[in-house]
Amino acid sequence: MQRGNTESLMMTMQTKDGELHAAQVEMMLSGWTPRVREQTDPSRTPPPARLPRITRLMALAIKFQDMVDRGEVRDYADIARLGYVTRARITQIMNLLHLAPEVQEEILFLKSAPSERSLRPLTVQPFWDQQIRLWRRFTQQTPSEPRRRSG
Repeated sequence: MQRGNTESLMMTMQTKDGELHAAQVEMMLSGWTPRVREQTDPSRTPPPARLPRITRLMALAIKFQDMVDRGEVRDYADIARLGYVTRARITQIMNLLHLAPEVQEEILFLKSAPSERSLRPLTVQPFWDQQIRLWRRFTQQTPSEPRRRSG
């Protein structure tokens, strides 16, 4: 590992087959606050609200698939090793790509969203029109209504 500066860390990892993969990770060091200088600038706009977790996971699945398609990583197992997560977890994330494109698009632009776990039954539904129907029912429920498992 090499330190590029105090805001980020450049990490390089070698897979079992000898391929090198590099990633730059943004991080906050304890006791260091880079936003102090930024907060004194009155013309600066506030940061955007945090995206829902399911939205971030959907974007991650799309990015991971692109990495595999372009040959940056060999397979999902490489992604799991590089991300220090299990292959099962990568599979759960990548299964979001089984959702109908219309559902994927809505997930990417949601303000508030259901959990990834609650969407898993939709990912195993092979027909997109049925996925869309289930998705509509799922998103039309009010927060006070209990969520029923579909499947």
